[in-house]
Amino acid sequence: MELLSQSMKGEMEACKRRAREAGLVFQDNTLEYVVTNQDMLELSPRVMIPTLYDYWAFDVEVHQNRWMYDIHPHNPYETVINTRPPISFYNQDNADWFNVMIFYHVLGHIDFFQNNTFFRRTWDDDFCGQALADKRLINRIRAEHGDQKRWVDYLIEFARAIDNLVGYHQELKEGDEAEQPEIFGAFSEKADFYFGQFLKELYEAKRVKLEFYYEEIERYNRCVRTFGKKQGELAFFEDNTFRSKLPEFNDVFKKRKEKGEKPKPKDIFEHLAERSDSLNQEENRWMKEVLQVIRRTSLYFQPQMRTKIANEGWASLWHQTLFMADERMSTHEVDFARVDSAVTFDPRLGINPYAAGKHLFEFIEALARKGRLSPEYRLLKNIDTRKKYDRDCGQAAGRKALFEARRHFDDYLLVNFLSDEDFQDFVDEHKLFIAGVRPSRERWDRAEIYIKSRSGKEYRRLLNRMLYHPPYVDFSGAKAKDGELYLDHVYEGRSLFRKYIGPVLIGLEFLWGRQVKLETTEYEETQPKNWWEWRSSQYQPEYKKIRVLYACDKRKITRTILDQTTTDSYGG
Repeated sequence: MELLSQSMKGEMEACKRRAREAGLVFQDNTLEYVVTNQDMLELSPRVMIPTLYDYWAFDVEVHQNRWMYDIHPHNPYETVINTRPPISFYNQDNADWFNVMIFYHVLGHIDFFQNNTFFRRTWDDDFCGQALADKRLINRIRAEHGDQKRWVDYLIEFARAIDNLVGYHQELKEGDEAEQPEIFGAFSEKADFYFGQFLKELYEAKRVKLEFYYEEIERYNRCVRTFGKKQGELAFFEDNTFRSKLPEFNDVFKKRKEKGEKPKPKDIFEHLAERSDSLNQEENRWMKEVLQVIRRTSLYFQPQMRTKIANEGWASLWHQTLFMADERMSTHEVDFARVDSAVTFDPRLGINPYAAGKHLFEFIEALARKGRLSPEYRLLKNIDTRKKYDRDCGQAAGRKALFEARRHFDDYLLVNFLSDEDFQDFVDEHKLFIAGVRPSRERWDRAEIYIKSRSGKEYRRLLNRMLYHPPYVDFSGAKAKDGELYLDHVYEGRSLFRKYIGPVLIGLEFLWGRQVKLETTEYEETQPKNWWEWRSSQYQPEYKKIRVLYACDKRKITRTILDQTTTDSYGG
């Protein structure tokens, strides 16, 4: 692995200038490396983060990648990671003209990383540096354990099994409330206690009237308008009239602070770290440090997993737009067409995220140019009127909508932003469809693929099914008994993978130190009344939705159907 040559670095800087002129926004400093195919095989298990902590599963994946590469040589042309500064890797087999095209693609990614709101908790972080510190921490813990260092890997394995349950949205909310509390109506701790609890208790005790509450709100707002947020609040509580009416407030607030009410855990990791008797034993405190490393790493990758279609679509849109206008493309038009078509093609079977995201961004831009994002257009029902509607708002309006979409959309919002009518137009414009498979009507030993549906609603449902959607598990303990860990999976239309439930619960039992239970929803096949119905070629299985309780006690897993009395057991 080596840095890009000075001549190619100059080409990259030229691409940056063109990208900024087109409207992309990103920091100036970047790092580019040329890597071999061997480097790619070794970095890919670490998600291209060279400083990521060591873990035995990474080594296994490296050997697997080498074996697959020997059979079918293949590697990505480039990879870019969201660090400060951004680091991108380029395959040594890339031609110079090809790297120029890829530079535009990489700059599209960097622009997305540094401006999309779902990445806002990573904008000030150097994750490579943090990963290196975490790696050194885990290596130190391994060294301290000596012959027992395998327990560090066991813990990493248990933690990685639940790392999709991190409180990503809770972290975003907490950061936003801290940076811009006025937008969320958030007060300081003192003001929040005064208006939220103290005055309420006085009102319930009939010491003050409701009018006094409204008068205090108006006085607070008046102080803030006059003196600003911080000084206004100080003036509000230091007012002599206030002190004479409620002299006990400061003492009550001080006692409340000394009591120290802890905030609720944002995810299962924080819940385990704070409330697990096993983890809080002196000899096991190192486990909390390892759990924090896994949690931090998962939070870093969460926005990337939630923006696969949007991120790749955005980068594909700009490599195509910018490279086609670049004179360095000259004499490489056919080569570009071949490579670009392989990246952004619309498959007849399945969905290409590069193409889907690119098409959606372009469609939104076209709607804005024609004024079709207006309420007036959305109220139209006549098909012919909708087709002819064009307010000619200009390219500036289209670009504004395009960059606003880049800033505010993840995959879910991008896929579901358009109305049903607009999305049907999108499907029709790109000739998209859902394919089905059925037995061939001509050859008994073959199947045939046919167009099952061209419905926009069905196609959007297919896109939604492929989006990253971690389960929502309530760990508050409302149903817990005798110190057990009770996980309540809130069913959102997707069941858990049953084969993983047992191993995950065993790992959680180790971390919690006591019995662990999981309540979830599954589907069970309804058996036909007669055996010959099952043997019939026309038989279609039916399923019923059931609520199930898994329990793990001393590495033994039991499964109980909550609405029946049947219990199945199997070894842990």
